[in-house]
Amino acid sequence: MAYLLVVEDEPAIADLIAMNLKLVGHETLLIGDGNEVMNAVLNRTPDLIILDVMLPNKDGFALMQEISPLGIPVIFLTAKSQLDDKIAGLRAGADDYMVKPFAIIELVTRVETVLKRYREYSNIFRLDGLEVRMDEHKVLLDGEEVELTVKEFALLEILIANQNLALSREKLLALVWGADFLGETRTIDVHIQKLRKKLCLEKRIRTVYKVGYRLEVTP
Repeated sequence: MAYLLVVEDEPAIADLIAMNLKLVGHETLLIGDGNEVMNAVLNRTPDLIILDVMLPNKDGFALMQEISPLGIPVIFLTAKSQLDDKIAGLRAGADDYMVKPFAIIELVTRVETVLKRYREYSNIFRLDGLEVRMDEHKVLLDGEEVELTVKEFALLEILIANQNLALSREKLLALVWGADFLGETRTIDVHIQKLRKKLCLEKRIRTVYKVGYRLEVTP
């Protein structure tokens, strides 16, 4: 599942895109005004942005200048079909450029292609002030490195990989310590408390009554 920002000022098109992205498991936020885009991006970093060019107040090309330094993948989806426009969009840093009218299945496919490419080359998870660099086994909180034990990091990885899903203590224990571990599920509770405290995740790692825990990344 990915979190996508759909910047489109025609409600019918925006709803169509959101509906189909939801069907394949993605979460979306719809925005129809160019002035609202950057506040939404800074409030919660999207995995990808579908961006119209012709928007009220601030157009997509101007927004791209602000988005590009953030390293967020962008697909332009616009009625501007001239070659010069397409070249301008790609040179501005967009990953793809689609022209309206479009086939929804093609858009969904292109979204999956771009997301896959970024996941292969960028294995970094960000949430609030937290940054987890999976390949480096490094965790930063507000820019400062936080030391985690091997088990704490492994537990955090599992929660991230299953974000927004409830995982039982038994499942977490088996994934982190191995199926043959003879310890008690209380071990999970202790490590969860340490992660919450070290990474300021008290409001993000939720206790699911009679089940276990869930890393909540939705607003």
